[in-house]
Amino acid sequence: MNVELARPWENQSAVNEFVLLGFHEHPVLLFTAFLAIYLTVLLGNGLIVVVTMQDPALHTPMYFFLRSLSGLEVCYISVTLPRMIASLATGDHSISLEACASQMFFLLFLGGAECFLLAAMAYDRYLAICLPLHYMTIMNQRMLLGLVSGSFVLSLPMQLVQIGLIFSLPFCGPNKMDHFFCDIPPVLSLACADLYTNELVIYTEDVIFVLAPFVLILTSYVYITRTILHMPSATGRQKAFSTCSSHVIVVSLFYGSGMLVYLRPKTTD
Repeated sequence: MNVELARPWENQSAVNEFVLLGFHEHPVLLFTAFLAIYLTVLLGNGLIVVVTMQDPALHTPMYFFLRSLSGLEVCYISVTLPRMIASLATGDHSISLEACASQMFFLLFLGGAECFLLAAMAYDRYLAICLPLHYMTIMNQRMLLGLVSGSFVLSLPMQLVQIGLIFSLPFCGPNKMDHFFCDIPPVLSLACADLYTNELVIYTEDVIFVLAPFVLILTSYVYITRTILHMPSATGRQKAFSTCSSHVIVVSLFYGSGMLVYLRPKTTD
């Protein structure tokens, strides 16, 4: 039994590229649709960045976070869509191990940063509504830059570890993934090795980058809701709720879509 585990896979891989099978049918229709989606995302988020930078009235912490989130979204979607659009245009669905590792790293890195950034935005709304007299003192320029940069810095080391562990595994075939980008589950399904350590790291990252920020967001909104409900003015309550609405929508879409992916039925070969 132990002899079988000690196969000469280490430091050697029979696979030097993967083939992404997702979205390979109806290439013209999908090319047009995804190109339109990508350009719309670029235009929408680009307008948010430009408008919030140009209008002095929008130079507030809330819009600083919104501008940072829009820039992050542009980077996040640019990791997958341009390559997928190019694949649909050329018919070449192969991707090298190095390109796959790079794509996965930036997806994980930017996704982790977005989780922390959404938590920072929830903290900003908590201060603005629950501690309004101390808001500008606490949420100063140094705090803003620290929260945004910290979201990226905290995400970096764990994702480097994750990518290093995944792409040090032996891949000895097959090399076809029923997916349209390099995600962790389909890549690991092609590995020829024990995945216990990888799964442990994945669960650890889920707690740090998904569960912990979500708990912070949920806790912030418990206090926010309680404070708003105790406001004597209906107009004040409506205004307070409106300042949180965009963030609540983004959080719902982000975690809702992530939950749908996590709960989707797993296919077996």
